[in-house]
Amino acid sequence: MDKLLLIIKREFIAKVRNKSFIVMTFLSPVLFIGIGVFVGYLSQMKSEQKKIAVHDETGKFVSKFKTDSEYKFINLSALDIKVIKDSIIKEHYDGLLQIPNISNNTLLARKIEYISNESPSVMFVSKLENTIAKELTNENFKAQELDTVKINKAKADVNISLAKATGEASVKGLNELKIGIGGAFGYLIMMFIVIYGNMVMRSVIEEKTTRIIEVIISSVKPFQLMMGKIIGTSLAGIIQFLIWAFLGLTALFILSSVFGLQVGATSGLEAEKAMKTAHAVIGSDIKLVLTELFDLPIATIIIAFIIYFIGGYFLYSSFYAAIGAAVDNETDSQQFLLPIIMPLILGVYIGFFTVMNDPHGTIATTFSFIPLTSPIVMLMRIPFGVPWWQIMLSILILFGTFFLVVWFASKIYRIGILMYGKKPSWKEMYKWLRY
Repeated sequence: MDKLLLIIKREFIAKVRNKSFIVMTFLSPVLFIGIGVFVGYLSQMKSEQKKIAVHDETGKFVSKFKTDSEYKFINLSALDIKVIKDSIIKEHYDGLLQIPNISNNTLLARKIEYISNESPSVMFVSKLENTIAKELTNENFKAQELDTVKINKAKADVNISLAKATGEASVKGLNELKIGIGGAFGYLIMMFIVIYGNMVMRSVIEEKTTRIIEVIISSVKPFQLMMGKIIGTSLAGIIQFLIWAFLGLTALFILSSVFGLQVGATSGLEAEKAMKTAHAVIGSDIKLVLTELFDLPIATIIIAFIIYFIGGYFLYSSFYAAIGAAVDNETDSQQFLLPIIMPLILGVYIGFFTVMNDPHGTIATTFSFIPLTSPIVMLMRIPFGVPWWQIMLSILILFGTFFLVVWFASKIYRIGILMYGKKPSWKEMYKWLRY
């Protein structure tokens, strides 16, 4: 135990004293904020307005196309169609909407063309189709001697209200909000597992290539060395988390002081006033959304995030440590990394495409128990409400698998750590497990 603690201390100090670790600890929040601001700036930038020529031989549709900030519709129905097409080729216009003069509306709907040098967006084409279809529909109504005014008045506007079985009101889009919260935590786990797992692998490769490992291995068991690296690196990661949390709270305090915002109990009246204003301007949905947010199991999500981060990190770091011991450089490790990263990516896809639609379905529930995907999938399910026994069972399976994987990984680590000059294969590593 003393040797294990010594290795943990050594790995932890080596990581936190590393210049790149120190720089990225303080630079990463700035980079994330900068990227967020840059993306927000790009989203607000408007693209150049496109000029769309309209050649409407019927004269019935050209006035229905409204110019906006994205598209400017120009009526060129009086010009020869060949002249307009030449202008399209010379890029004087971005596109040409050609509407022939056909009396049969059914045939006309199939003969309308949009001509351009580049493929238009699906949304733009859909906008054109809807505008023309609406006008043709009204003409068909008139041809059938139907009163369009009465038809429009007869249209029903259905708005289904959502409610819980307990009688409380609910709000639309809540599933998307929950999957967004769970997905953010799940993605963070995946990102940090990859980052810190690679740190463990690089540390093993570095000690192996410099032959330091031969001196260390003479004093401690390979299992102790591997566990020391995993735990020491995880502690460095936790320190990094705490620093980021402290920086975030400090930034929040500074912003609240500079802009005169009050945070905490003293802001209750202001929040109530803001709520009343939002309720009056937007509607009661805002209040329902905030109520649903406060009803989420926030404490469970945070605690589960910490536990699943530790369990997932320990599990995948065992793989990374074994790979680091088996290879001589990072280039040789690439063939072994894909099978490790694939379950993490699968967990993200399962979460976003399955959990949102059916959080308690068979697929989502099954993958929340599989240890390679449970750190991500279960975190995405928790905002929807998961029975405590499922969470506990998932955690027990995760840590139980970790101890099993460590036992197998230590066999590869024990032999691979002293192997030099030979590129390992899956077959070779399987032989090491049998020694």
